[in-house]
Amino acid sequence: MKKKPWLLIGLMILALACVGCGSEPAPVPAPTDQAQTVTLTVAAAASLTDVAGEIQTVYSTKQPNVTIDYSFAASGTLQQQIEKGAPVDLFISAGKSQMDALEEKGLIVAATRKNVVGNELVLVAGKDSSLASFDGLKEDAVKKIAIGTPESVPAGQYAKDTLTTMGMWDQLQSKFIQAKDVRSVLNYVETGEVEAGLVYRTDAATSDKVKIVAAASADSSKPIIYPMAIVASSKHQQETQQFEDLLTGPEATQLFEKYGFTKPAQ
Repeated sequence: MKKKPWLLIGLMILALACVGCGSEPAPVPAPTDQAQTVTLTVAAAASLTDVAGEIQTVYSTKQPNVTIDYSFAASGTLQQQIEKGAPVDLFISAGKSQMDALEEKGLIVAATRKNVVGNELVLVAGKDSSLASFDGLKEDAVKKIAIGTPESVPAGQYAKDTLTTMGMWDQLQSKFIQAKDVRSVLNYVETGEVEAGLVYRTDAATSDKVKIVAAASADSSKPIIYPMAIVASSKHQQETQQFEDLLTGPEATQLFEKYGFTKPAQ
């Protein structure tokens, strides 16, 4: 018996209607109108620890979608980490030689290199110490002197240069306790583990447990400057440039001065 045409048409419509029955609904695209959050890793000299926190607060009000993640250590240590491929966006060193080494290897964007601030090397002792000058370091009462490790800590290199200029470096060799960074030097003096230490003026200003005995003369070592530069491997160079611009702007300059940093020698 022949099938009626209208029956065939009905079966075809039913079959088409069932195609895709039971399948999952198409996913709804996620909204794309929200600004992307970026985290910048800033490798900075340990002596910048205190001021960096305030700078971060100022920057967050201007760029709420950018988070600053600091890594503080001795400049030489940070240099080695960058050389080994650590994911760093901006490097701020307390010494010129560490930045020079990275530039020679093509690991920073040379065009972004700038001197941010300067500092001063000072001799510190405990609040009740009778130490009155650099010459006093030669006395028997001073048994231990803390300095940063010269090979990796710029403050330690400045200390070595200063004491060498004064003709005291060789004479004091047996008294030196070398520390991993300038903040560790300060801690040795604060806890009384040593009778004296050489730190930056900005570090001494953070402690109420030490006193500044004397300041090193400006010509006793190379100028103390803090260069910064964007790391060549940074994946966020535009955002890093914005942060670098802030560091040389008027708001950051006021904060640096508040903590005792000086204008850098150019």
